[in-house]
Amino acid sequence: MSDKTVSVKACDSTSTIGQAGPIHGGTRALRVAITGAGGFLGWHVRVLAEALGWPEPVVISRADIAAADVVAARLEGIDRVLHLAGLNLGDPAEVVAGNVKLAEALVQGLRRCTHRPASVVFANSVLAGNGTPYGDAKAMAAETLTTARSDLVDVRLPNLYGEHGRPFRNGVTATFCGLLASGQVPEVHEDRELRLVHVTDAAARLLGAPASGTWDAAMPAVAITIPELAQRLTDCADVYRRGNLPSLSDRPAIRIFNTYRSHLVPSQHPLPPSSHGSAENLLTAMSVGADGAGELVRSIIPRNERQVGRFHLATVRRVLVLRGTADIVLRRVGHQAVVRLQVAAEDETVVDVPTMWAYEITNRGSTELMMHTWTNARRDDADLDTFSHAGTSAPDLAPVVA
Repeated sequence: MSDKTVSVKACDSTSTIGQAGPIHGGTRALRVAITGAGGFLGWHVRVLAEALGWPEPVVISRADIAAADVVAARLEGIDRVLHLAGLNLGDPAEVVAGNVKLAEALVQGLRRCTHRPASVVFANSVLAGNGTPYGDAKAMAAETLTTARSDLVDVRLPNLYGEHGRPFRNGVTATFCGLLASGQVPEVHEDRELRLVHVTDAAARLLGAPASGTWDAAMPAVAITIPELAQRLTDCADVYRRGNLPSLSDRPAIRIFNTYRSHLVPSQHPLPPSSHGSAENLLTAMSVGADGAGELVRSIIPRNERQVGRFHLATVRRVLVLRGTADIVLRRVGHQAVVRLQVAAEDETVVDVPTMWAYEITNRGSTELMMHTWTNARRDDADLDTFSHAGTSAPDLAPVVA
């Protein structure tokens, strides 16, 4: 594990810690419009668009989509339309009618566009046309969209998992994570194999994102049975509850862990004071279970200065204050409320930065602030996973109440 010391003038964008850079992979930034932007997949699409440095996507709300002229106005100057809105729960007849109605409404708006968007992409399902109400509804919605765009990009998505999925709504992974986060035990009622795709990979496919980041638009799937998934998440929870990390030996392991810990913010954040004892033992413990990999950096922030807002899509980042007092502000990307943590060296508390939460660290003490930061992988300029986020600082916003 690498260990190095860096003095940080945190407001300086040339700092070697947390420096973000453009990652377009030579691809022009696209202007994107989204239906269903407030859902699980929609939020991840918006986060990835921000990471790419693309303009903030235009949101077509449920109210907007009911008015064809409003839709057409929203689509003016848009390169790529993503149709994510849909229904997957409820009365079977309503699921069918609702999905088809949303597609028909978008079609009416597309037909009134003065300038056609270059592409229209539909977030379909691998279940389309399988004879279930939901599968038939998705197939009918796709067919409806092709009446306006014969060149429809029809992306059939499998089971998705990822940060901040809603339990009992966004799949079994979110349900198991929600139960474990609240101290309950997942119940397994069937033994079948799932093919899980991380939602950021699905977002990359829908956006046509360049292959220059931690995402993979090929949407590689993890094959795992439901009992195996329950056990894997239970093991993650047990290890993490003790302040340690589970094995982060491969890409799926990192993403499954990040998915679980997203359900602990803000109610169980930061981690409780560790039982590891001395600061030296804490430093060793920061990477316990992480297979000895990663990079440990000691950084110094002068009085009244700060590290500006950044966020990660996949990196596991742990922060320990060695000297002084830090004001750590966390904000979920795309949201307004913040989690504000006052952490002093004597607290001996490890702060884990959740993925897709922007973090900003300010020295509020009377001395310089010294920290150790551990990340699960060494920084790689060719695969940078640190992104600027302008809206982290929020002195006038009330913090989230856990």
